[in-house]
Amino acid sequence: MLEASSHSPASSGVALDLRKTAPWIIFIIFFGVLNETVFNVSTPSIAAQYHLTPSGVSWVVTIFIIFFGIGSVIYGKLSDVYSLKKLIVIGIIVYNIGSIVGIVCQAWYPAVIVARAIQGAGASAIPALIMVVVAKYFSSADRGKVFGILNSTVAFAIGIGPVLGGFISAAYHWSFLFLIPLFTLISIPFFRKVLPDDELHGGKVDIPGAAMIGLSIASLVLFCTDPTWYYFIIGAALMVGFIVHIRRVDHPFIEPSLLANRLFRSGLIVSFILNCTVMSIMFVMPLLLSDLKGLNTSAIGWILFPGAISAVVFGPIGGGLADKRGNNFVIAIGVTLLACSLIMLSSLLGMNVWFISGAMVLTYIGFSFIQTALANSVSLTLDMEQTGVGMGLFNLVGFISGAVGAAAVARVLDKKLMNFPLNPLMHEVGGYLYSNLLLVCAVAVVVGATVFFRSYGTMKFKSQ
Repeated sequence: MLEASSHSPASSGVALDLRKTAPWIIFIIFFGVLNETVFNVSTPSIAAQYHLTPSGVSWVVTIFIIFFGIGSVIYGKLSDVYSLKKLIVIGIIVYNIGSIVGIVCQAWYPAVIVARAIQGAGASAIPALIMVVVAKYFSSADRGKVFGILNSTVAFAIGIGPVLGGFISAAYHWSFLFLIPLFTLISIPFFRKVLPDDELHGGKVDIPGAAMIGLSIASLVLFCTDPTWYYFIIGAALMVGFIVHIRRVDHPFIEPSLLANRLFRSGLIVSFILNCTVMSIMFVMPLLLSDLKGLNTSAIGWILFPGAISAVVFGPIGGGLADKRGNNFVIAIGVTLLACSLIMLSSLLGMNVWFISGAMVLTYIGFSFIQTALANSVSLTLDMEQTGVGMGLFNLVGFISGAVGAAAVARVLDKKLMNFPLNPLMHEVGGYLYSNLLLVCAVAVVVGATVFFRSYGTMKFKSQ
């Protein structure tokens, strides 16, 4: 029988109150993740202002994603050595420095790119470190609820980002989007008051290791967005070098024992498969609604909006179910909802757009259930001293898988690789390609669920 260790707040000497802390977690996570998508619908306006090509303007989004992904794992590692309280405050301040640079220097495009990079470096601290806070300072009875709140807020922020960004850009100017993170400054006094002064574990930060994995991630993300082979070669070479490096130094950036944890590895694989699948769906649905239904950006945002709202409502419900019935039960519900919604979308794309909106509600609910229970399961496979970098890697895998999924779907759409009748219920010729993509996503969900239950299906948890 497999067992996983479950650390408790008792081991860290403090437990946070759910009712007092949850509103601030929702607040900081919302404004931390919002910038991941809030600029997306404004890229045409930015391109017009600076006379940029599509590839040129894409750096407004790409540079943020690269620094956000790299920062997620670096902050996670730093939290194992330095004070969580100080790191969160530093992250918020860096996030806002980037915002100020962006609004002040918005007339010069290179400065905008630098500002977005600084924003990504600061914003990445928020989800990475909040997940560590949840894993370290909430009781096992509350942890599922908090992960549910966290993941539902992330889903809502990502979903509302394009709607909010489009409104602000249309009503004012796209540069006003840089002002949004300033709201996060309000939370600094709260975190300084509530979070404990961590007992530092000592040790050194493996700077060469951090540099290698950071540059490797950046190269692989660039390969996903611009499939030039030298990006892949550089990224792969640096990753191999990183693996060799961590086996030779005394204080590696990632302990080899963490990667040797079979349950943790399985959790990362499942996260990659399911995040890749869902981010593919999120990428393809706006294109589908534009191509098949002729909707503009604003209308597409409102069609997807009910799903984002549903994630906020059902994320905590999934967390509560995980606490009461177990993570596996919640994963089973989430996978069922997600797979059924994809089959419905694949079969009935010719129906009214509000049917598509309703099916996407099931997609969002299913994914929020999966993310909540999966994060909870993975956190319980980690020892206390591995929590920071472990959850940082979990976040990083989710981020990379999103880039991979979007790039893969874009390539299939560009080459029309699946433009043939497959689903017998799909009769709209122009929708064959989209229908088949959604069927493939449904199969991927089943594969991810199979990997999860083969690894975690018989796992029991014990408190340390």
